[in-house]
Amino acid sequence: MEYFKVFWVGGLLCAIGQILIDKTKLTPARILVTYVVLGTIITGLGLYEPIVKYAGAGATIPLTGFGYALGKGVMTAVDEKGFVGIFTGGLTATAGGIAAAVFFGYIFALIFKPKEK
Repeated sequence: MEYFKVFWVGGLLCAIGQILIDKTKLTPARILVTYVVLGTIITGLGLYEPIVKYAGAGATIPLTGFGYALGKGVMTAVDEKGFVGIFTGGLTATAGGIAAAVFFGYIFALIFKPKEK
């Protein structure tokens, strides 16, 4: 049953993104940024935590989950460090994911040669 919860929540988030791509004039980049911002806002309002508890990776893997990580990191850092946590919490919470993206992007750039279309 756990896999079903993960699948339908993650699938719903991805389906909404695909519908936005197909039915609106929004660019994929704007949709991605919207997902991250919405994830952060919903986390700040305390509404995303129950979704994460219910769906696990289905809620944390899509881009709304990145917004969740940013928001959660800021809230934790503000509790620990005060005002300075607003500026440091998001990056501290997401540093592992950002570092992995840069590292693997670099590795793949070395392995594969870009081709002109």
